[in-house]
Amino acid sequence: MEEVIDVLIADDNKEFCQLLGEFFDVSDEFDVTAVLYNGEQVLEYIKNNKNPDILILDLIMPHLDGIGVLEELTEQNLIGEMKIVALTAMGHDKIMKTVLELGVHYYIMKPFDLDKLKQRIIQLIENDSYISSNSHLQEAQLEFVNGNYTPLITNIIEELGVPAHIKGYRYVREAVEMIIDDMDLLGAVTKELYPGIAKEFDSTPSRVERAIRHAIDVVWERGNQKALKKYFKNNINENVKPTNSQFIAKIADKIMVDLRVS
Repeated sequence: MEEVIDVLIADDNKEFCQLLGEFFDVSDEFDVTAVLYNGEQVLEYIKNNKNPDILILDLIMPHLDGIGVLEELTEQNLIGEMKIVALTAMGHDKIMKTVLELGVHYYIMKPFDLDKLKQRIIQLIENDSYISSNSHLQEAQLEFVNGNYTPLITNIIEELGVPAHIKGYRYVREAVEMIIDDMDLLGAVTKELYPGIAKEFDSTPSRVERAIRHAIDVVWERGNQKALKKYFKNNINENVKPTNSQFIAKIADKIMVDLRVS
């Protein structure tokens, strides 16, 4: 892509803005024109400056929320060729329909993969056919990551060498998802985590525990040693296999760090 994509970031979480700004700044494809922290600043900026190519807009902001910003931009006919990406922690169908009708081109749930966001932004800029008319809410417009960490978890456990055909593969994946959603489960592995997984797969807590332990044994004995050193360096150095809790927690922690989204 020859032209640089101008990006305006609007989110009241300053740490998130910094991380997002740094993510775009390392790429020659993007230029962050401004970082704003409330809806009133967004309106003021767009009224007095050339529209960015992309507006990344959090829907929950002080003074004037994202929906209020969209309503004002639409009423004052200020959107023009600007593409709008809405960020939110709420996945309600009514909100999605409202923001899409107000001109949003892509709606994404927090937390999300920054690389996927980058990919979608490039699609929005390079391929207008990806965007349908706002009066026709196509499936592509509604695509978002609704707390679905499965692809990220799968990548890591396959990288480690957990065989896909063993039960522990599915149990580990489910366990990591549950831990990401509720870190308190790490303190209740026997009482809550294993029973929760067992209920999902019509098994028993003891079988879940054994299957996860077996998966770890397999990885430790004949898995990807490079990946093991990457994720479990301390265990490798001390020649101590991680416990079920340590194994699950390390993968969950890795994913949350990589997402870099609060």
